[in-house]
Amino acid sequence: MQQPSPPIPPVHPDVQLKNLPFYDVLDVLIKPTSLVQSSIQRFQEKFFIFALTPQQVREICISRDFLPGGRRDYTVQVQLRLCLAETSCPQEDNYPNSLCIKVNGKLFPLPGYAPPPKNGIEQKRPGRPLNITSLVRLSSAVPNQISISWASEIGKNYSMSVYLVRQLTSAMLLQRLKMKGIRNPDHSRALIKEKLTADPDSEIATTSLRVSLTCPLGKMRLTIPCRAVTCTHLQCFDAALYLQMNEKKPTWICPVCDKKAAYESLILDGLFMEILNDCSDVDEIKFQEDGSWCPMRPKKEAMKVSSQPCTKIESSSVLSKPCSVTVASEASKKKVDVIDLTIESSSDEEEDPPAKRKCIFMSETQSSPTKGVLMYQPSSIRVPSVTSVDPAAIPPSLTDYSVPFHHTPISSMSSDLPGEQRRNAINNELQLGTSSDTVQQ
Repeated sequence: MQQPSPPIPPVHPDVQLKNLPFYDVLDVLIKPTSLVQSSIQRFQEKFFIFALTPQQVREICISRDFLPGGRRDYTVQVQLRLCLAETSCPQEDNYPNSLCIKVNGKLFPLPGYAPPPKNGIEQKRPGRPLNITSLVRLSSAVPNQISISWASEIGKNYSMSVYLVRQLTSAMLLQRLKMKGIRNPDHSRALIKEKLTADPDSEIATTSLRVSLTCPLGKMRLTIPCRAVTCTHLQCFDAALYLQMNEKKPTWICPVCDKKAAYESLILDGLFMEILNDCSDVDEIKFQEDGSWCPMRPKKEAMKVSSQPCTKIESSSVLSKPCSVTVASEASKKKVDVIDLTIESSSDEEEDPPAKRKCIFMSETQSSPTKGVLMYQPSSIRVPSVTSVDPAAIPPSLTDYSVPFHHTPISSMSSDLPGEQRRNAINNELQLGTSSDTVQQ
């Protein structure tokens, strides 16, 4: 029993291609035609012929524009499109496998392959319309021939068509979008009330919505707020920037919700236009349940900077001066080691500011009658009269201070002297410390 042959697709199927926003169709040069398999071989080839009218040739020639670099391009173009031979819905541009196109015997360069989404998947060229104007004979007397070869696939039939189109720019599309009109602000207010209506089945009620006035594409303030009618969010994006990006790489994807946002579904939002005109110094607003809005201004925290100069340090627990070593004049050849310490005094017990006291260590020299004398001398103007020095009055912190030479307490030097001579020896030693302090200053 002979098997029935597969049905032959119609030569001109009722195929509709998706509208391209950046092209206006002027004429149909070859209406959608099936790429029919003519043999049992895998690779197929089909030829097509079309001719231009004098008016079409003229439109193409006068649209020629010279670009930087010596290139020339036409705003009126001969455009070839390929798609699946499906009639259920408008089709996107789609290429068959192993596609090869020749126009008037010259090979037409195809777009490069897109990177595969996963390993093991065959690379496929991104579907887009093909501008073959550069290989077309711009004459009404000579026809043009197109040769298409491809690899047949089981269960897939393709269709080709050729159009005369005019290329548009993003600025032209923006002007058309503005001419379409601006959506009434009440429509957006109704959408806000619907979103903020309390759901009786939900335990969480939303009382306000915060919306940014910055475009998610360019991270800049909105100038022409726009969104698709198919989007359910209130956030808008900038129409001019959205069109510029799709002019370079047409994806038509909403930058807010990542859903399809075709040019035909774009609309300018009137409520956001009012907000942008009223608020020029804020980047975020908040919508209330009744549809009203208020600006969200950031809280400015005042910086408190102390303006008191650090010229005097009183009641400080740190050293007012670092420990320093000063060498006296070379003529006397006496080395004096001076350490300046500031001892903290309680401001609650004394009304006068605390006095700075100096602890002076004199190193052993040949001309000095003393050896390693430890002297405790106040440095304030009001110097109290010192008649005697009690070893117990010297703070332990000072006696523990490490110095590179031997300490000899005053009391041990003059312990064998009688009372009057002992006081004179102490006074002489204190006067010697005062003179050494004068040399230090």
